[in-house]
Amino acid sequence: MRLWKSNLVIISLLVFLLTSFIVCDGNIDTNDGDVDIKDDVTVKDDLCNEKDCKKVDSSDCGCSKNRGETKVLEPEKLVVNEDQEKRSETNRGETILKPDKLVLGDDGQMKRDENNDGDDEKDVVQTVYKETLFHKEDNNWQTFKGNYVKNELVHLGGGTFIMGTDDSPIPQDGEAPARTVILNPFAIDKYEVSNGEFREFVLATKHITEAEKFGDSFVMDYFLAEEINEDIKQAVKDAQWWLPVPNANWKQPEGKGSTIKDRLNHPVVHVSWNDALAYCRWKGSRLPTEAEWEYACRGGKQNRLFPWGNKYKPRDEHRVNIWQGNFPHNNTAEDGCKGTCEVDTFLQNNYKLHNMVGNVWEWVLDWWTTNHSYKPVSNPRGPESGKDKVKKGGSFMCSKKFCYRYRCAARNFNSADSTASNLGFRCAQPLTKPSKVEL
Repeated sequence: MRLWKSNLVIISLLVFLLTSFIVCDGNIDTNDGDVDIKDDVTVKDDLCNEKDCKKVDSSDCGCSKNRGETKVLEPEKLVVNEDQEKRSETNRGETILKPDKLVLGDDGQMKRDENNDGDDEKDVVQTVYKETLFHKEDNNWQTFKGNYVKNELVHLGGGTFIMGTDDSPIPQDGEAPARTVILNPFAIDKYEVSNGEFREFVLATKHITEAEKFGDSFVMDYFLAEEINEDIKQAVKDAQWWLPVPNANWKQPEGKGSTIKDRLNHPVVHVSWNDALAYCRWKGSRLPTEAEWEYACRGGKQNRLFPWGNKYKPRDEHRVNIWQGNFPHNNTAEDGCKGTCEVDTFLQNNYKLHNMVGNVWEWVLDWWTTNHSYKPVSNPRGPESGKDKVKKGGSFMCSKKFCYRYRCAARNFNSADSTASNLGFRCAQPLTKPSKVEL
C-alpha cells in the first residue's frame, strides 16, 4: 500500500513537471530555432522630433532640424555663398520608418495598409496616377530629341515697391512687415529653367548634381511606380508622402526607370541651391534676390495676392499649376497638370513672366531670416550668412487648404544642398544700364 502511494506521488510529480514545461513554452515552435523578431527594420534617428522641430502649418516640404523642412545634407557638403565657400555644419538628415505604407487594393487603387498603420485614422483610398514616364529601353538622356522653349531675360526697370504683407495666412514664415524696397534695374528669366536647358549645361560642363552625389532625392509617393514605392521603408515624419527615392535626380525624376524624354520643356527638378547657382553662373547670371523675385512676381501691381491680382480664377480661367482635390490622395488636375507643367504654360503677369507661382518652388539668392526692418531699404540681399536658403512661389503640391504659398509674398526655405521633385529655379542678372525695359 505504501509502495502504491509512493508510486502515485512520483507519477503526480512527473505530470506536474511535464505540464509546467508545456505552459512555459506557450506554443509549438515553428521557427526552426530562429529568434522571433517582431520588427526586421531598424528605425533611424528622427530629426523631426518635438524637441528639435517647430511644426510649420501648410508646408509641403517635410521637416528639418529646426523648422518644418526636410534636411537633405551630407557631411562637409560645400555651400556656396556668392563670393565665398563654406562647409555645411549639419549632417544629412535621416528619415523614419513609414508606418502607413501604401498597398494596392483589390479594386486597383492605392490605399493605406491596415496592418501597418500607426494611427487611428481610417484608410484613405488614393487614385492611382503615375506622372512617371517609363522608357526602360530608351533612357539615354543625352540623345533625347524634343522641343523646349529658349529662355530669355525680361528687363525690368526697378524702382520702389512694397515687399511682403501684414496680412499673412502663415505668420511664422516671416512675410511681414509690408515694407518699402528700392531696386536697381535688373533682368530675370521669362521661364523656369527647363530640363532641356539644364541638359545643355550638364553636357557642356560635366556637372554632377548633389542629388546624384547623395544617391537619392525626395519624391511624393503619389507619382511613384508601385514597385519603387513598395521597396521604400522610410518617409518623413508628419509628411508621409515624402519619400527618399533611390536614384531620383534631374534625369530620372521618379527614380530608376523614369525619364525626362517627354519632359524636356518641363522645369528641371531635384536641383539644389548650389546646382542652380552653378547653372546661372554658367549662363553669365546669378539667382535673383528675394526682393527681385517678388518685384518681378508682382508685375507692377501693389498689395495683390497673385501675379495677376487677387482673384484665384479670373474669368473662371486657371492661371496657376497647383493641387486640386484632396491632398495628398487625389489630384483632379482641373488646371490640366497633375505634376509639373511645361515652363511656358501659364502667362501670369504684365511682365510676360510664366509660372512665377505654382509649378515648382524657385531658389533665390538670400539666406533665410524672418527678421525684416520696417525702414525702406535699397537692393536687399538678405543676411550675410545662415543655415538655409529662401525659396519662393510654391509648387504643384500646394493648395489653399494645405500649402497656401503660391502667392508673391509667400516664402519658405531649405538647406542649400536640399533637393526634391518640386524644387527648381530661374536666373537673373543686374542691369548697369537700363535698356529695353518692359514696365
